Amino acid sequence: MLTLRALEPEDLDFIFALENDPDIWAVSDTLAPVSRHALREYLAHAGADLWEVRQLRLVVCEGEEAVGTLDLFDFSPLHQRAGVGITLKKDFRGRGLARQALALLLPYARHTLRLHQLYATVGAGNAASLKLFEAAGFRAVGTRRAWLRGARPGEWLDTVEFQCLLNEDN
Repeated sequence: MLTLRALEPEDLDFIFALENDPDIWAVSDTLAPVSRHALREYLAHAGADLWEVRQLRLVVCEGEEAVGTLDLFDFSPLHQRAGVGITLKKDFRGRGLARQALALLLPYARHTLRLHQLYATVGAGNAASLKLFEAAGFRAVGTRRAWLRGARPGEWLDTVEFQCLLNEDN
């Protein structure tokens, strides 16, 4: 059974491995490894209120095992919206868990957080994530050209912008 839960101090090793996976750095605006010390500090303050810190990280669990994170970021209380991102450990990708996690997030965002909408920015070449957000009820609303720096020098990648209005059926 898939669940979402708050971060715990015991998640240090899990978060350390996830944050230091170079395969996901391009989509997480990261260029360098993160230290255990920095992550300990982050976890010590991870329970801060969404309204105060403008972000929320939830742990995606299959049974008792932490398999990924689901992030709300760029939260705007005035406009009642937030960006959403999801990362799963390599061994758990391609099994429908990200879709299940988003299905758990949508009613939480709508009814508990009382958000009006969520958005996501997805690399145009990331077929799995494009399919994920479409299947979860997000609609592609535009393309940003040359928005992300690619892995090779001089390479720039387009992104697709997705939006999910939470007052619509989804």
